[in-house]
Amino acid sequence: MQERNKIVFVVVFLSIFLICPNLFSQDNPSPNKNLKLNDIILIAFGNNKDIAMQEKEIAIASANILGATSNFLPQVNLQGTYTHNERVLSQNIFSGYNNDNLAKLSFTESIYSGGANMANYKQAKLSLEIQQETLRAKKMDVEFDAKRLYFGLLLAYETQRIASEALDQAVAHYENVKQMYKQGTASRFDLLQSGVQVSLLEPAVVKASNEIDSLKADLNKLLGRKVDSPINTKEKLKYSFIGIQENEFLKNAYLNRPEMKLKSLGIDINQWEIQMAKSGYRPSVDFFGSLSYRSNNLANMLSQKQHNWNTGIAINIPIFEGFSTKAKVDAARARYAQGKIDKDNLIDAISVEVRKACLDLKKSAAIIGSQRANLFEAKEALRIAEVSYQNGVAINLDVLDSQVSLAQIQTNLASGIYDYLMALAYLDRSIGKSMLNGTRVEEKKNENKA
Repeated sequence: MQERNKIVFVVVFLSIFLICPNLFSQDNPSPNKNLKLNDIILIAFGNNKDIAMQEKEIAIASANILGATSNFLPQVNLQGTYTHNERVLSQNIFSGYNNDNLAKLSFTESIYSGGANMANYKQAKLSLEIQQETLRAKKMDVEFDAKRLYFGLLLAYETQRIASEALDQAVAHYENVKQMYKQGTASRFDLLQSGVQVSLLEPAVVKASNEIDSLKADLNKLLGRKVDSPINTKEKLKYSFIGIQENEFLKNAYLNRPEMKLKSLGIDINQWEIQMAKSGYRPSVDFFGSLSYRSNNLANMLSQKQHNWNTGIAINIPIFEGFSTKAKVDAARARYAQGKIDKDNLIDAISVEVRKACLDLKKSAAIIGSQRANLFEAKEALRIAEVSYQNGVAINLDVLDSQVSLAQIQTNLASGIYDYLMALAYLDRSIGKSMLNGTRVEEKKNENKA
């Protein structure tokens, strides 16, 4: 029996292990390992408080649509009362019972409200669209911040790499000069100059490291996590040139940018606000009815003698309301005109934003092209300067200048790529494009790396 139990235990254990291997694994992938930009954006969406609150606004707007719909449906009420009357006769007119029991079922139905109910319903539907576009705008703001911090972190890593390489080159050269000085082939001035170069480059490495920690803290704050939470990525600064088509960008911005849609929806709401105000000029028609049972004895309350019913139509025609309706109509028309002006103002602002993004893309692309073209020459110049110095053909300053020039070109290239990526992020925000909705059709297939 014991052997059988052991066999059963082993079979069950192996089955669980095969079905759920990660249950016993100590190497489960951590969500903090090798994060990419898409991961950063999705985490930010899930933890951002403004986005969470805006999602509640959408729920509120959905509920308001149901509330607006209720105006078209009949209102049904069930009423039950008990009243004790001291006297029930007044000049031979029946006014109730001493112990008066009443059960009443009543309903009202709005047949025509002058257009107010329809205007309220249309406004409620438009308000839901406004909240949805507002959510999209907030997400795009969060996405832009995520790109800014993430690309900044990649730039900081690249800056740290460049500073470390420059420091290593300076240290290696200093050690070489030190050996040459001992052999009498280098001057004390060269030795001191090389040592100063090392001292000048050391702070850049420390500064780059601090910048990485600072950007990680800001990025964790955006992600709604503790500022010291680890952020690891294997991505490098990279870019893809896009075709700059300003007119096409403007067209996409007018069609897709959430702020443009918000302005258009606001104008539509103002149009229905005018109809809502005009309903004060128009008559309203309501249909009503009721069925009641009234008795001094609950036992026979539902008998045929004790019941009564009525029905009717109520028409209300406004004659004079002290110009309040005219004031509401004038105010609604003014808000409608104001909304159109506001939309035109946004169109002008978008044109400026798109133009600025295109100019920044062109400038950054030119910087990238020039620095990439000079990168090989700078590396070759440093190699020649080092060999020439060792052979006594060049001076120490030539080597130091070549080291600085190479580091500067690498830094300019990294900064140019960062500026290009940020210009592209700014363009995407300006035209209402999210990188989570698909890739850009203008991108070239060949991706360049720094």
